[in-house]
Amino acid sequence: MQREQISVFDIFKIGIGPSSSHTLGPWRAAQQFTASLKQNGLLEQVRQIKILLYGSLAKTGKGHGTDVAILLGLTGADPVTFDVNAIDSTIASIKDEQLLSLSGERPITFDYNEDLIFLFFESLPFHPNAVTFQAFLDSGKAFSETYYSIGGGFVVKEGENGSEKEQVDLPFPVDKASELLHWCLSTGLKVSEIVMENELAWRTEAETKKGIMQHYTVMKDCIYRGCHTSGFLPGGLNVARRAWALNKRLMGSQVYTDYASWVMAIREGGNGFNYTLDWVSCFALAVNEENASFGRVVTAPTNGAAGVIPAVLQYYITFCDGFKDEKIMQFIACASEIGSIFKKGATISAAMGGCQAEIGVSSAMAAAALTECLGGSQRQVLMAAEIAMEHHLGLTCDPIGGLVQIPCIERNTMGAIKAITASQLALQSNPDKAKVSLDAVVNTMWETALDMNSKYKETSDGGLATNIPISLPEC
Repeated sequence: MQREQISVFDIFKIGIGPSSSHTLGPWRAAQQFTASLKQNGLLEQVRQIKILLYGSLAKTGKGHGTDVAILLGLTGADPVTFDVNAIDSTIASIKDEQLLSLSGERPITFDYNEDLIFLFFESLPFHPNAVTFQAFLDSGKAFSETYYSIGGGFVVKEGENGSEKEQVDLPFPVDKASELLHWCLSTGLKVSEIVMENELAWRTEAETKKGIMQHYTVMKDCIYRGCHTSGFLPGGLNVARRAWALNKRLMGSQVYTDYASWVMAIREGGNGFNYTLDWVSCFALAVNEENASFGRVVTAPTNGAAGVIPAVLQYYITFCDGFKDEKIMQFIACASEIGSIFKKGATISAAMGGCQAEIGVSSAMAAAALTECLGGSQRQVLMAAEIAMEHHLGLTCDPIGGLVQIPCIERNTMGAIKAITASQLALQSNPDKAKVSLDAVVNTMWETALDMNSKYKETSDGGLATNIPISLPEC
């Protein structure tokens, strides 16, 4: 059986909000379907397309922008490069004109209300996030494929298991934390160094470093943009952006027009507990408010949890003197390995495991990365990840109105603060005396996910989603 091989660029992906499983994944599935039509020589024969959404994709799809993502994907738009300011006009045009250009090449009639079907009470067994594309051809025949969005922007086609990607010869194969620790102790390498050695199997060191810094650029731009954008989030809940107001209160009357001078000003403001806490919350709020507004973010490892790692990284940069490219790359590389262990041993999909699979995993990733960058040992790095996840076990996913807003945005601030706390605990502890291993908490998280009621798995059928009237303006 092939091992699942996960690169740093599988865990971290540049995309558009608000959800990696409900937006980025379906977007990629639509792109794969049109590519499949081309490969089979069928694109020019398509006269009609129908899209069937199942399970969680149906129940919370509109709130998560699944419909928008799929239509954009079918047109050939790419989430890494597509102009986020053109989303509304593009979708409006498709709906109004009832015309869809498949892969930008094959115009077909498309009725949004008839051809995009939300099957609220049907689910497929492999995964709750399923979408079937049906292409009806001029010949009268039909071509159909089903895809599963399994979390973090990962997509699996029906009949495959996700490990079909071409295998490479990794010098340090890792499925479990115990294997990672073995390689670290036998070589003396840090977790981030193990990751960078493995990445050489896919590309050159220079290409990996360039890619990581590109992802960091998206993260910092997202934080800065979110801290300097006011207004309300889309979707109907009338949630006011808070990062802008918090940034304004903390900065006073001074205005900074670029990221670097803004960070320097924050640093010069001191490092008192309340001040630091406010800024970490501000950083996380900024990212997830951008995410909720169909902004460009980095899945870390998901969109719903996209604010935790950037917030903790920004904390490290701003308050721990980590404003160096090598330290930033170290942070992101280390975080990616922890995320891949959870992906392989449990899940990073809220539709499978609740919010513990998103905020919990991102908090564990951030805690590990911060610990390594602050000089922690390899054992302390894994201990920090374990502590962070241990205190997210059982966290449900219950988005009000099916939107990635309440409680999702605030949860990123909590995940970031818990990550910093977990890191500090690990750095002040002897990991040899730890009672719970990272592998044990990964297994526990997966068992908890299997036991969790489906109401609490991104369906908006339980929890806050059913107890808070969506007309209330609080939060």
